[in-house]
Amino acid sequence: MTTSRPLNVLFLCTHNSARSILAEALLNHIGQGHFKAFSAGSSPRENQQPHPLGLKVLENAGIPIHGLRSKSWDEFATPNAPHMDLVITVCDNAAGEVCPYWPGQPATAHWGYPDPSASDASDEVKTEAFKHTLIAIKQRLELLVNLPSDRLNALSLQDTARQLAHQPGA
Repeated sequence: MTTSRPLNVLFLCTHNSARSILAEALLNHIGQGHFKAFSAGSSPRENQQPHPLGLKVLENAGIPIHGLRSKSWDEFATPNAPHMDLVITVCDNAAGEVCPYWPGQPATAHWGYPDPSASDASDEVKTEAFKHTLIAIKQRLELLVNLPSDRLNALSLQDTARQLAHQPGA
C-alpha cells in the first residue's frame, strides 16, 4: 500500500441499510487514515435509509454515523467515482449478483453475515443481532487494518481479503 492515499474499500449488500453501513462506519472509524470505506446496495429501495437500530448500535459503540446514507452501487461505477482498491460483499444475495464494472478492477472478496434486520423479532432482539453483527465485522476489519503493508498491495490484496473470510467473524 502506498502512503499517498488511503486504500478505498467498498462494502456491498442488497439494500445498503444494515451490514454494509455497519462495515463502512466501522472501517472509517478504525482505519487509522489508511483506509477510506464506502458502502452501497445492488438494489436499495426507493427512499432507503440506514436501519435506525444499526445507527443506534453504532452510536452506542462510539462510532460516528454522520454522513451515512443508503445508495446504489451505480454511484461507484461512474468514471468520476472514487477508485476502489477492494470491493467486499457482506450479504449472500449481493455476492451472487452480477456486479457493475468497477474502474481499475479492484480486488474482491465475500464476507457473508446474516441480516440483523431480517426477522419479525422485537426491536430488543434485533438490536442484539445488530450488536453481534458489528462485533463479527469488527473482528475481520481489525485483522485487515493491522496487516503489514506488503499484504495490502495490489498483487496480494485479493488473496488477503479472501483469506480473511475464513477468520473470526464468520
